[in-house]
Amino acid sequence: MNQEEIKNTDNLQDKKIMSITNEDGSVEDVEIIVAFEFTDLNKEYVVYTKNEVDANDNVTIYISSVLGVENGEALLGGVDTDEEWSRIKDVLRELAKEEDPEEQ
Repeated sequence: MNQEEIKNTDNLQDKKIMSITNEDGSVEDVEIIVAFEFTDLNKEYVVYTKNEVDANDNVTIYISSVLGVENGEALLGGVDTDEEWSRIKDVLRELAKEEDPEEQ
């Protein structure tokens, strides 16, 4: 993966909390895992969790694109293309390797 493609905008050592407003108007606090940008697409993404655990003890993560900022709040959207999903998965794999040196 080309390091120039990704600009890491979050420090993995610090817990960052953001509030999200759901479509029904309810507000939830979530933990940001990482935020990054694909500079060639000029698109930013945020990976976050509600710290939910599935039946296999895996923590559920969510990925949103950052559409912009309005009134000091980030507007989140979906991931539009299969190419974006593929590249996001590559970023997550790289981050997992950094977190678990035994997998390298």
